[in-house]
Amino acid sequence: MSGTSEGPAPAAGLDRPAITERHTTTSPRTSTGSPSAASAPSVSPSTSSSVSPSTSSSVSTSASSSGAYDPAEQLPDPAGPPGTSPRTFRAAFAAAPLPMAVVDREGLVVTANESLSALLGFGSGALTGRIAADLVDLASDARTWHAYREVLRGRQARLRCTRRLKHPDGHALWVQVTVAPLPPGEEAVLLSVTDLSPRRELQARLRHLQMHDPVTRLPNRTLFFERLTSALEAGAYEDGGTGRIGLCYLDVDGFKAVNDTLGHRVGDRLLATVAERLTRCADAAGSGRATTPLVARLGGDEFALLVEGSTGTDQVAELAESVLTSLQAPFDLSGRRLSLSASIGVVERRAAGTTATGLMQAADTTLYWAKADGKGRWTLFDPERNAHRMTRQALASTLRAAVERDEFALEYQPLVGMEDGDVRGVEALVRWNHPQFGMLTPNRFIGLAEEDGSIVQLGRWVLATACRQARRWQLDHPDAPPIFVSVNVAVRQVWDSDLVADVGEILAETGLAPHLLQLELTESAVMGSAGRPLQSLQALSDMGVRIAIDDFGTGYSNLAYLSRLPVSVLKLDGSFVRGFRYDARDGGSARPSPADEVIVEALIQLAHRLGLTVTAECVETASQASRLRGIGCDTGQGWLYSRPVAPDRISALLTAACAQA
Repeated sequence: MSGTSEGPAPAAGLDRPAITERHTTTSPRTSTGSPSAASAPSVSPSTSSSVSPSTSSSVSTSASSSGAYDPAEQLPDPAGPPGTSPRTFRAAFAAAPLPMAVVDREGLVVTANESLSALLGFGSGALTGRIAADLVDLASDARTWHAYREVLRGRQARLRCTRRLKHPDGHALWVQVTVAPLPPGEEAVLLSVTDLSPRRELQARLRHLQMHDPVTRLPNRTLFFERLTSALEAGAYEDGGTGRIGLCYLDVDGFKAVNDTLGHRVGDRLLATVAERLTRCADAAGSGRATTPLVARLGGDEFALLVEGSTGTDQVAELAESVLTSLQAPFDLSGRRLSLSASIGVVERRAAGTTATGLMQAADTTLYWAKADGKGRWTLFDPERNAHRMTRQALASTLRAAVERDEFALEYQPLVGMEDGDVRGVEALVRWNHPQFGMLTPNRFIGLAEEDGSIVQLGRWVLATACRQARRWQLDHPDAPPIFVSVNVAVRQVWDSDLVADVGEILAETGLAPHLLQLELTESAVMGSAGRPLQSLQALSDMGVRIAIDDFGTGYSNLAYLSRLPVSVLKLDGSFVRGFRYDARDGGSARPSPADEVIVEALIQLAHRLGLTVTAECVETASQASRLRGIGCDTGQGWLYSRPVAPDRISALLTAACAQA
């Protein structure tokens, strides 16, 4: 029996013993003469493998006196009690089911029972005189060898360790070896061996069940993360390889519908077939390479393909493309022919500095992009896109608290009469003075506020602040014609709050006349309104508040329905107004769009026939203003007149208007 070098031992150990693997050859020898390197206490051990210091345990004991050992002389007195004769003890030793051997102080087997011979694959009596350390591989690491010598010398009470041996018939044998001195005065130790192989096999089977998915037989999430963590450890790539890692994170599109309509049994068979195709793709990708991608089922209809030592983005992208192609082929299950697709997030990067959590977060984000972009495709991780997403998430998580911290402010852009150039009103535009990202315009956060519902709280603050400021201008400039303030309202404010009550309360609190407040709703929010939104708009109109449709011409444009809405103002979308951008100084290089001019003129005429006024947005040049004035547009808004400014700048405009009057 000898140690073996067939590979590392499993991580699980019963007594956290020392484990070594060494292939040695044993030869019989007599009990006289100098001990061999494997048995003599004074000879250094082999150092073919190293063992953790915790792999063997011992306690000290007093040394026995030296001298020749004769088992016959040390057996119990024949005159003792019944059952204590030497013959009885010899019979008990020989018949014991526990494999045992008596070893002298030189490390040679004096006698061994049949259980030990059978366990180690030797014939009866063939162990006598052999070197005990060679039989159970005790000399393959320094710590165990030193402890063994101390037991032989009587300086240590016990040695216990675990060894992986190679049986003569070729199979591996896991054993626990215990060496303990016999009673004081006897110049020998007792070596006992316990067969751990059945327990080890059970542990291996249990670990396999624990680490593999029962439906697809693929590695499960636990084993995947164990392998991923190991691949990201510095030692896994510093000694060789490319130092890179790739991951394809896959989700089967529409799998829930299969489960819901055909049942979980068919769903499980579909997952098993998907796993087979993924495995074939991984095997093909690993052909001729150092490693084959690991395929794992992470749960539900999610799979992962881990590429260790990837050669770059192209390799991982090629794998993702092959997976999509493989899954496009129809699936024949229980007489049903199914077609499906998958979405894949692809991440490839240097292993150094990468964590398992960071890699999976990037893969999950990229998988979401693949689904959002239309499914049935793979998408490569984009750091810039991810940074934008992270910024968006950071903004969304602090929106509600930002209102309470008074981080928002309003700027106002004048609405100017096209005929006389007088300021008729202002539009309130909210700005977020973010402590990290600086001053943010509405397009950066209004959509987020609508998604999480904080638009209700923010919208109420904007409405109250704008009305209060409009009333302040009116009081500060009593000689100037009062100007109205226009406030944008999200459709969710109409659904999730009592907008009518809020407006009435704010007008009463600020003292602003209802006709000096204009509420702007987008065309898509107003057109087709029914039930509560329409009732709210009608109630606000009856109150005297002006209702304006913002960005008109880009949404439904349901002109028949427009006549039934309580609307007083149409604001033309800037995309139409840009078609009027023309200046003679351009040398004729930028001509106005005839189609835009025809459309805008028709909209203005229609609005006037319905009793509505028209405001043109994004007026930037004098030629635009002139052409809009020529076709009857009522008011204009844009950089030609003023950018959005602070409240004091509007006060200055009102003061100047009074002086001119």
